[in-house]
Amino acid sequence: MTENLQIKKKYLTYLESFITENKRTLFDTIIMQRTKYITLALEDIYQSQNASAVLRTCDCFGIQDVHIIENRYSYSVNPDVALGSTKWLNLNKYNKGENNTLDCYQTLRDQGYRIVATTPHINDTLLDELSLDTKIALVFGTELEGLSDVAIEHADAYVKIPMYGFTESFNISVSAAISLHYLTEKLRKSELNWQLKEEELIDTRLMWAKSAVKHPEAHEKNFMNQEGLD
Repeated sequence: MTENLQIKKKYLTYLESFITENKRTLFDTIIMQRTKYITLALEDIYQSQNASAVLRTCDCFGIQDVHIIENRYSYSVNPDVALGSTKWLNLNKYNKGENNTLDCYQTLRDQGYRIVATTPHINDTLLDELSLDTKIALVFGTELEGLSDVAIEHADAYVKIPMYGFTESFNISVSAAISLHYLTEKLRKSELNWQLKEEELIDTRLMWAKSAVKHPEAHEKNFMNQEGLD
C-alpha cells in the first residue's frame, strides 16, 4: 500500500469518527454496490427536472460517476427532484474547451471506456444485446434534439431501447432509468469485476464522509495538523 493511500485510510477513519454508527453502517452496505464499470455522459441537458432525475436514478442504481457536457447549456439541478443525490456522486463537468463533447470522450477513452451513444435513429444494438465485456459510457442527449452530430459520429457503438408505440423516444430520465436498470442487473449477475477498486472505495467513502459532516474543511485542517502534514 502506498503512503498516500495509507494517509487517505487514516483520514477516513478520523473523519468517520464524527459520523453516527448508523451512517457508517449504511456506507458499508452501499459502497459494495457502487460501480464505475458503467458510467453516464449527459450532453447539453438543460431542463433541471430531467437533469436532476437522471442523477437520482444513477444514485439508486449504484452508478458513481456522471460526466456532464456543457456546450450550449449549463447543467442545472433541481434539489426537490435530485433529493440530495448529488452529494453521493462524482460529477465531472466539461465546459472549458472548444468542443466539450470531444474532451469528455477523450477522458472516457483514457479511462478505458467504450462510448455508446443512445439514439433511436441508428440501427445498431438493442439494449438487451449490448455487451458488457468492457467498461461502457452511455451518452444521452436532449429530448428534443437528441445527441449532437459530433457525439454520434465519434461514438464507438450505438444502442436503442425497443419501442412499440407512435412516440419516437422516451423522456431522457426514463431512458436512463430503463437502461441502468437492465444493465446494472446484468452486470451484477455476471462474473465481471465491476465493484470499486481499493483506492476508489476509499476516495468515494471520503467524499461521502465530507458530505456527511459539518465543516469538513476544519476537520481536514485538524487532521493535517495532528499528522504533521502540510
